[in-house]
Amino acid sequence: MKTVTSNTDFLLAIENLTVSFDGFKAVNDLNLYVDENEIHVIIGPNGAGKTTVLDLICGRTRATDGSIKFHNRELTEMREHEIVREGVGRKFQNPSIYEDLSVFENLEISFPRGRSVFGALAFKRDAEVIDRVHEIADMVFLKELLDTQAAFLSHGQKQWLEIGMLLIQDPELLMLDEPVAGMSVSERKQTAKLLNEITKGRSVMVVEHDMKFVEDIAHRVTVLHQGKILSEGSMAKVQADPKVIDVYLGH
Repeated sequence: MKTVTSNTDFLLAIENLTVSFDGFKAVNDLNLYVDENEIHVIIGPNGAGKTTVLDLICGRTRATDGSIKFHNRELTEMREHEIVREGVGRKFQNPSIYEDLSVFENLEISFPRGRSVFGALAFKRDAEVIDRVHEIADMVFLKELLDTQAAFLSHGQKQWLEIGMLLIQDPELLMLDEPVAGMSVSERKQTAKLLNEITKGRSVMVVEHDMKFVEDIAHRVTVLHQGKILSEGSMAKVQADPKVIDVYLGH
């Protein structure tokens, strides 16, 4: 099944990637590359295959054909938890946080040492954990809300908390599916600032519909249509592409 690929200098190299559902190719012979310290945004109409690409990278969906290499290690042969351990973090459209726990406890429970059974049993709230929780909370604008129960956060703050829960695991590739959906204008601006900050040392892949937000964050944009790349390049380049205007932006 797998296409043999040579080693690459890219952090993530997707080559000839295809997934079929009952004969329908949701992703069709896709080639997509992500550099280190890059914010790479995927846009396109509904049903273009954007979320499916993230599902394939994180192992939630299995490829029919092709290759996904992260640091030249083949992800299509790994399970979801193994891909997380490799350094790939994924945030879904709806925040999945522990609403009955405080902001501090949500971040603490995501600290990497507590992940294995042994690590969880031996886990202690020591200075390293406390310092890291405070560092991440500050980064995601929640430092003043550490004792607040997560259920009482605004929608945007819940999104930030989940991003923080991924950041505390220190992934090298962070994948976000519509991170600013439902956010206020000021929250969107702060999220753009956050993403530009966290690419110092990691790459971020974002699926998004908010074009103003994409303009604020994207180093490179890939436009998908019917599971294939319609256009790719800077935001200015894809915005000026007649094919993109016709299929997506014009609507």
